[in-house]
Amino acid sequence: QVQLVESGGGLVQAGGSLRLSCAASGRTFSNYAMGWFRQPPGKEREFVARISWTGSNTYYADSVKGRFTISRDNAKNSVYLQMNSLKPEDTAVYYCAAQPRYTSQYDYWGQGTQVTVSS
Repeated sequence: QVQLVESGGGLVQAGGSLRLSCAASGRTFSNYAMGWFRQPPGKEREFVARISWTGSNTYYADSVKGRFTISRDNAKNSVYLQMNSLKPEDTAVYYCAAQPRYTSQYDYWGQGTQVTVSS
């Protein structure tokens, strides 16, 4: 089992920045690729970003490319999402998730943190 706890959400004006953190506990953190997802109000959950086990590869949804940066610190069992140039459409509950090596799905999810961007 892997336990994930997100933090760093809040209310920010459009154009502002936030940094989300996700702290992991349980099994060896470096055995998992990590992802960030979000669920806007009244919509389905959607992919935001992913980072590989070592941190050497990252992937982003087109909607956040160039504005968001995912990173990880395996020594601290943590993954981060730096969000810049925030837009009202970035308003959502943000979740981190862990994907075990050599699998294609995320098995563990955090409880989510709310991000609200005002116009």
